[in-house]
Amino acid sequence: MYTYRCLNNISPVGLAKFTEDYKEVHESEPSEAILVRSANMKEMEFSPELVAIARAGAGVNNIPLDVCADKGIVVFNTPGANANGVKEMVIAGMLLASRDIVGGIEWLESQQPDADLKKKVEKQKKQYAGNEIKGKTLGIIGLGAIGVMVANTAVSLGMNVIGYDPYLSIKAAWNLSSSIKYAKDPKEIYANADYITIHVPLNDGTRGMVNEEAFQEMKDGVVLLNFARDGLVDEKALITALESDKVRKYVTDFVTPDVAKAPNTLITPHLGASTKESEDNCAVMAVEQIRDYLEQGNIKNSVNYPALDMGICTSAGRIAINHKNIPNMLGRITSVLGEANINVANISNAGRKDYAYTLVDVDSKVDDTIVEKLSAIDGVLKVRIVK
Repeated sequence: MYTYRCLNNISPVGLAKFTEDYKEVHESEPSEAILVRSANMKEMEFSPELVAIARAGAGVNNIPLDVCADKGIVVFNTPGANANGVKEMVIAGMLLASRDIVGGIEWLESQQPDADLKKKVEKQKKQYAGNEIKGKTLGIIGLGAIGVMVANTAVSLGMNVIGYDPYLSIKAAWNLSSSIKYAKDPKEIYANADYITIHVPLNDGTRGMVNEEAFQEMKDGVVLLNFARDGLVDEKALITALESDKVRKYVTDFVTPDVAKAPNTLITPHLGASTKESEDNCAVMAVEQIRDYLEQGNIKNSVNYPALDMGICTSAGRIAINHKNIPNMLGRITSVLGEANINVANISNAGRKDYAYTLVDVDSKVDDTIVEKLSAIDGVLKVRIVK
């Protein structure tokens, strides 16, 4: 029996993917897997039984990735599962910034519903006139699952699209419309785009990436959209750009005290992936990844360990080993198995920065003695008998 617990409300559509071999436990009980959305795990104590954490969403800023990696805990996220929901918010944000729909609605709601209202509307509506997005240039920084969807949708709406992503994957490149221009430097986007939308993760390399220098290079009157993470934009530089009309409108899904009181902003309360479909998709993907890892040892969409997939185990047993990415680890693993007269049917290894992962299919059953010997190898972090 496998055990799991949920730190947030997880869609029942996803939880239904767990079989009768899985049991949900409560906070006081140890579990092999945790499902989480927004709960802060930075100060949590992790039990030795915990082997996997699945974030039902893309961002993992609430999870201590290095701590987990060092304990042999694989952290998964669900890239692309909520991409369509966020894409629709970005498109809506562009339209709201281009046409003063919000201002018009607010004005109308402030009026008395009297006989003169229709005349007032006809006189007032010119105050809320805007621009069409067709024919305008959209710059997209980050061409992952969401960025690609935004790019293709913008093309279908008649926009010119420039995309920038130094880590563009082959899959993303195949999915991009052929009419999208690829920039080699974000400066090309800053110089040409009427609208700029950001779709990159928040890390030490991207924090504050849209800074004073970036704003200076942008066209006057640009619209900036941020449905990725609030820390990507230097708020001090942003407010200066808004006050000087360098940035005509800032549309974001993340409220902070300084941005909330800044002029020319449209702020939504973190609604990007708040759709039933996105929550269902993320939960299903998270559960399926946990099951594949617990039952077969396969890793897909981990943010702290390398991807590794050996399919369904058809041998007598399979051993999963999380370890440091150091020389001769495979030799020491196979030596332990050889000394126990255990034949290796198949072995696969992958590394990612400081950490690595090895799956070993063997022709005989493995007992706890072998687990203890493998665990004693210097650099080994966690050993599991998968089958």
